[in-house]
This record gives sequence, C-alpha cells and structure tokens, in this order.
Amino acid sequence: MPTRKAFIIVAGLLMACAWTVTGWTSPAAIQRGLGPEPDSLHIHKAQGLAAVNLLRDIREGLVTFDAAGELVPGQAESWQVLDDGKRYRFVLRPEARWSNGDPVEAADFVRAWHRAFTPSTAAPTSGLLKPVLNAEAILQGAMGVESLGIAAAEPGIVEISLEAPAPWILEILAHPVAFPLHESAMDDARSAPVNGPYVIAAWAPRASIRLERNSRYHAAASVRTEVVEYFPIEEPSTELARYRAGELEITESIPAGRYAWLAENLPDDLRIHPYLGTFWLGLNFHHEALGRSLELRQALSLAINREILTEKVLGAGELPGWSIVPPGIEGYEPAHMLYASASQEERENEARRLFSKSGFGRDEPLRLELRYNTSGVHRRVAVAVSAMWRQVLGVNTDLVNEEWKVFVSNRRMGVVTEVFRGGWIADYADPASFLDLFAGETRLSGTFYADATYDDLLQKAAASSGAGRLELLRQAEFRLMRDMPAIPLYYYVSRHLVRPGLDGFIDNVRDIHLSRYLELKNP
Repeated sequence: MPTRKAFIIVAGLLMACAWTVTGWTSPAAIQRGLGPEPDSLHIHKAQGLAAVNLLRDIREGLVTFDAAGELVPGQAESWQVLDDGKRYRFVLRPEARWSNGDPVEAADFVRAWHRAFTPSTAAPTSGLLKPVLNAEAILQGAMGVESLGIAAAEPGIVEISLEAPAPWILEILAHPVAFPLHESAMDDARSAPVNGPYVIAAWAPRASIRLERNSRYHAAASVRTEVVEYFPIEEPSTELARYRAGELEITESIPAGRYAWLAENLPDDLRIHPYLGTFWLGLNFHHEALGRSLELRQALSLAINREILTEKVLGAGELPGWSIVPPGIEGYEPAHMLYASASQEERENEARRLFSKSGFGRDEPLRLELRYNTSGVHRRVAVAVSAMWRQVLGVNTDLVNEEWKVFVSNRRMGVVTEVFRGGWIADYADPASFLDLFAGETRLSGTFYADATYDDLLQKAAASSGAGRLELLRQAEFRLMRDMPAIPLYYYVSRHLVRPGLDGFIDNVRDIHLSRYLELKNP
C-alpha cells in the first residue's frame, strides 16, 4: 500500500500536469457495454455490479482508483492515520465541487453515512462499514445513527473512528455506500448533483446512458474523454455482435463457449485476467427442505461436476470453486468444502448417500426451482447444473429466468426463491468481504442462513488483527462450507473485448476501469 506521502505526491502531480478546461478538445466518445440495466443509481440502493461501475464514473468518495485499480486520493487530498490505526483524518480538496457548483463538505459525508444506517433508509450494503465505530450496534438497533464513528471536525475535514484497526478501510471508502450525498437530493438519484468525473446527460431505460464530462469535477482537466455512452446489454452474444459491428469499444463480458473462437479471431481484443470473485448457488433457508436438511444441501453440492462446468460449459479460463472466498488474498488460505480433493466419482457416490439420508429418492422425488437473472452464461450454468442433479440424484429442476431488478427483489425478500444464482466480487481484498454476506439473517446473501457460532467467529475476527484474525475467518469459512448455505461453483475471471485503439484500459484483479482514464486513439 502506498504511503500517505506518496498519495500527496500523486495528487500534486495530477494538478501540476492539468490543462485548462477552456482549452479542451473533445476526443471521440467511448461506447461501453454495461451488463444489465442498473438496479439503482442511488448510492444506498445500488447492489449490482453494473450500478456500482456506473456510480464510480459519476460520483467519488474520499479515495478512488487509478487506471491500474490502485487506491489514490479522491475527494480527499490527503489523510492521516492516528491512534494506532483506529482513527483516520481526511482533508478534503478545497476545489472539490458538486456538479451544481456547491462545495463538497464534510457534512455531506456525515449526512450520507447517517442515512445509510437509518432504519427507514438503510442501505443493503451498509454492512461494509462495520469496521466503523458503533456501526454494528447501530445495525442491531442498540444505538442511534448519531453515535456512528464519523464526524465533520471542520467543513473541510472528515474524521472516521474504527472499532479496531482495519487497513482495508480505504478500499471500503471507495465503494458507493461511503460516498457523500448533496443535501438537496437525498432520494432522487437521477436529478441529484454529483461529484464525479461525469454527469448523466441522457438516460433511455434499457437502451443507453450518456455521460458527459463534469466541468466542476476537481480533476476535470485530466478526464481524457468528454463523452461516454453505456449500453445495458444482458445477453453477451448480443454484446459481441454489437462489438463486431463497431458499436462498442469495451464489452462487459464475452459469451460462454466463444473463448476459443475469440482467441483465434480477435486475439488483440480479448482480455482475460484473474479476478477476486466467486460464483455460487444460494440456497434459501426459508425453503422447508433446503433449510431443514444439511444432508440435502451437501448432496446438491457434491453432485455438481465443477471441472466439466468450467472446461466445457464456460471455457473462458474459470477455475472450479471449492470455497466462498476465492484464492489470491494475501495471507489467507480459503477453507474448502468437504470432498474437494476427492474424485468426482467419490463425490457423486457420497452425494447419493446423503440424498437418500435426507429422505429423498426414487420413491420420494425432489423438485426444485433454480432462479437466475437474464444472461446467456447464467442460463448455460443453470441448464448444466439441473442436468447433473437429474443424472446423479434424480432431482427435477424448474428453471426460472428473471430481469435483474425483479431477480434482486425476489432474492432479497426470500419468499419465492429456492435455489438461485449468486456470487460476489470483492469490495475490498479481504476474506470478510465475502464472509460477512452470511452473517446473521442478512438480506444481502439472500440465503437467510443464521448460525450463532459463525457470527461469533466473525465478531471475534473483527476485534482481532494479523494472523490470528485470518485464522478466525478461516474457521468461519470452514463452518460455512460445512453448513452449505451457498454452493460454490467457480472462481471468476474478468472477460472483456477491448478495441485495440483504446488507450488506458489496464487489466487488474479488481476489474475496475474508470472511464476518466480511457481515450480512443484511433476512432
């Protein structure tokens, strides 16, 4: 992690090399695939990756990311780490402005964070801020939001107090849930003033979102492209067709099963890179059979051939997933599910034994519903999994496809869902980014898994540090893999097609590519 001094130097260099807005010459607009339509563009309502990616183009927190996905100063020009890592003092940029010209002040951050924890307006992602002083107690209803560890020491100074040292807190501060809100528009996301590199100029639902450079952004002179157009395209094959037609410079993904063809025909465009994320199937514990029978949940997991899934069904570099936390987090060895090292034949034999023990079989068949949001990849995975369940266990599976917003709503409510498509991309490079999803009866995982021992291990980890903390998290993950509220299937890789003439796109494990760093050199 770069030092504070290094951050200040970077910020100074950015300002030193800036050119005047009045001398701006507009390069060609950049067209980007977005994936599904954003579920929301309010920082406290957005959950989907599409919304988060777009929000990072129009809003900014105390820190942000550079072109390589590394943390750099955002609305704060500098900060100090005090009290042995338990307190952070951020100095806001004097030139930080909302798009309507108002200064960005410390009170805007305090207001936003209080709103994220207020029961009537609580953000589903507010749990990301649990390292903050009193956050856990507020979430449990034991304290009011005014006790949250954030304060406006001065109009230009934000102070954040933590329960215990948490070096990854800076990554969380770059997430939309930690962004500020303008006092005039707490709920209307589309008309609200923004403080990022771009503003929304036009939005045609399910068609396109046009962004234009925000002239009041503190680093407006360094924003390389004046106009960016996002296109919500849920189906990767459609996105590929539009890319080949010259209508996109960046795709959000690539179609399943097309990796070999793309590697041969578009080798200079294809970008595959490791990614801190895991794809899983969530199991709703409100479903009578799924919530009651551990043997059933384990049987459903063991019946899935992950090698065939990654090599034949997906075929784009994905790796079989045996844990909720993916590999690649420094100092942490993921806790694998039972029988992860066994042969597939052994797994399937154990699956049949457990399935019978759960009370199901030929005389007592099981019928399940597998729900997923619109995507060719998701459908291919769902079809493959249902075929494996039928072949190994005799399970009949009904596949239900839903538009993203409907899918998220149903998953959150937990009334109609049984088995559903799930997964997570790390909000910060730490096991807790994944494991916290399953703490208590969180609505974020959609599983409604609740285990007191698991919660206790996470709470002890939150109060610990170093190797001891990581061991507590590993014990929690072992318990999670035993109880199986979610079935890990594979670890993500980022997959894009990028126009060779596009400058500034740098592969990184976070798969964060802010539009402000991109420029089409050869339109």
